[in-house]
Amino acid sequence: MDILNALVAFLNFVFVPALAYGAQLALGALGVTLIYGILRFSNFAHGDTMAFGTMVTILVTWWLQSIGVSFGPLPTALLALPIGIAVTAAFALGTDRAIYRFYRKQKAAPVILVMVSLGVMFVMNGVVRLIIGVDDQNFADGTRFLISAGDFKEMTGLAEGLAIKTTQAVTVVTAFAVMAALFWFLNRTRTGKSMRAFSDNEDLALLSGINPDRVVQVTWIIAAALATVAGVLYGLDKSFKPFVYFQLLLPIFAAAIVGGLGSPLGAIAGGFVIAFSEVMVTYAWKKVVTYVVPESMAPDGLLQLMGTDYKFAVSFAILIIVLIFMPTGLFKGKSV
Repeated sequence: MDILNALVAFLNFVFVPALAYGAQLALGALGVTLIYGILRFSNFAHGDTMAFGTMVTILVTWWLQSIGVSFGPLPTALLALPIGIAVTAAFALGTDRAIYRFYRKQKAAPVILVMVSLGVMFVMNGVVRLIIGVDDQNFADGTRFLISAGDFKEMTGLAEGLAIKTTQAVTVVTAFAVMAALFWFLNRTRTGKSMRAFSDNEDLALLSGINPDRVVQVTWIIAAALATVAGVLYGLDKSFKPFVYFQLLLPIFAAAIVGGLGSPLGAIAGGFVIAFSEVMVTYAWKKVVTYVVPESMAPDGLLQLMGTDYKFAVSFAILIIVLIFMPTGLFKGKSV
C-alpha cells in the first residue's frame, strides 16, 4: 500500500483537472444564470458567445505575438483578453438592440426568446467558423508547467509525479478573482443592487425608479465578459475548436440548473459538481487503486465506469435527475 502515491495520482489526474474545468464551467454558468434571472429566458447562444469572445482574443493574441509582445511566463492571451471582452460585449449589446429588444417590447413568452436565441446561436456559430475555421487552434504560450512531474518526483522522492500546468493555475486564480469581483459588484454597487431588485420583482423595481434599459445593458455586458473569460480559459487549458463550445452548452446549463437557475452561488457550486462528476466517472481508477490495495488484489481492468467520449452523458444524466427530483436546484433558484 502506498497512500502518498495514490493521493498524488488522484490530485494529478482527477482533482487538479476537475478544479480547472469546474472553474471554467462555473464562469459559463454564471453568465447563463444572470441572463435567466434578469432577462428571464434561457440563452442558448451562450456557448457560441464564449466561442466568439475566444476567437476575438485569439486573433488579437496572434497580432500581439506577430509584433513580438508577450506576457513572460504567462499566456499572451491574458493581454488580449480585455479587447476580446470589449468586442464581445459590443456584439452582445448590438444583438440585443437588433433582435431581443423587439421581443421584450412585445412581451413575448420566454419560449419565444429561447427560440430566438437558438437562431442567434446558429448565426454566431457560422460567423466564428467562417472567420477562424473549424480546426483546433492552440494559442497558449509562455511557461508550460508551474510544477512538472519530474521536478515533483525529485523534490519528494515519490514514484508518482504531480504536474500542474500554468494554464490550470491561471484558470483557477482568474476564475475566483472574477467570481469575487462579480459578487462584490452585485452586493456593493448601486447598479448591482438594481439588477438584483429587477431579478426579484420587475414591477416593484420599475415602480422604485430603476432604469430597465440600463439593467439590461449591464446584464449583457457582464454575461459577455463572463462568457469570454470562460471561453479563453477553456481554450488555454485545452484548445480552441468552435464546435466544442457548442457542446459545452450542455454541461454549462446542467451546472446552472443543478445549482439553481437565477442563483449566482448555485451556478458556481453546480459548475464544480458537474466537473468533478464528469472527471471522476470517466477516469480509469486502476493506478490509484493499485497503490492503495495489496499487490495480490491489484485490479486487471481499467476500473473506468465510462469512456471519456461519453463525459457529456454524465452532465445529461445529472440534469435529468435534478429536473425530476429537485427542479429548483441545490440553492433553490427559479423552477425550470
